[in-house]
Amino acid sequence: MKIDIITIFPNLFSGFLSESLLARAQAKKLITIKTHNLRRWTNDKHKTVDDRPYGGGAGMVLKIEPIFKAVQFLKPANSKSQKTNPKQKIRVVLLSAKGKTFTQKDARRLLKYDQLIFICGRYEGVDERVAEYIADEEMSIGNYVLFGGEVASMVIIEAVSRLIPGVVQKEESIKNESFSDKEAQEKEHVQYTRPEIFELRAKSLKAKAIKWRVPKVLLSGNHKKIEEWRRLQGE
Repeated sequence: MKIDIITIFPNLFSGFLSESLLARAQAKKLITIKTHNLRRWTNDKHKTVDDRPYGGGAGMVLKIEPIFKAVQFLKPANSKSQKTNPKQKIRVVLLSAKGKTFTQKDARRLLKYDQLIFICGRYEGVDERVAEYIADEEMSIGNYVLFGGEVASMVIIEAVSRLIPGVVQKEESIKNESFSDKEAQEKEHVQYTRPEIFELRAKSLKAKAIKWRVPKVLLSGNHKKIEEWRRLQGE
């Protein structure tokens, strides 16, 4: 899969893309992720990407022209890849507070595309014509407002990329995750690990000592009872 990110703050992605499993996935060529500075597609000396909104209002709005040019440039029709695979499936996603809330179902749906192009909004938003004519869909990661679409795109990229075979070494963990589907939700359960007893002595006579134990059923070795207990915890 190829992922392209259009943003005015490409440096925000430096640590995100160069650490942990995403870095390994890129090294293994399982996924290609590139950031693109929107200012590259401006014509004036100040590299202006925003302007005042028509009709008045606070803040600035990202202009349609540079976004249109960026998306057109990144689509494979303008690259060698189109010659070898003319049926590439591409999805252009605009990160927007008014977009549809992203879910695990969307992650699995986006996994079917060969290329994802993310447009990261900023300031007071993006010219609405981007949503109408350029993006295939608008997405949000929750009912709140962020500074821009960069963090939202990171969330979606991580959710999608970890579903690519080989990115997560223990693929069984993905099969048993919650939110994948109804069956997987039923398999999700609370987890404990060592120590069996977490103990912290009180510093004074008036305070109570902490002594938190792992549920005894998990130590019983009786797998039938353990599964029954986990099922009850998930209800």
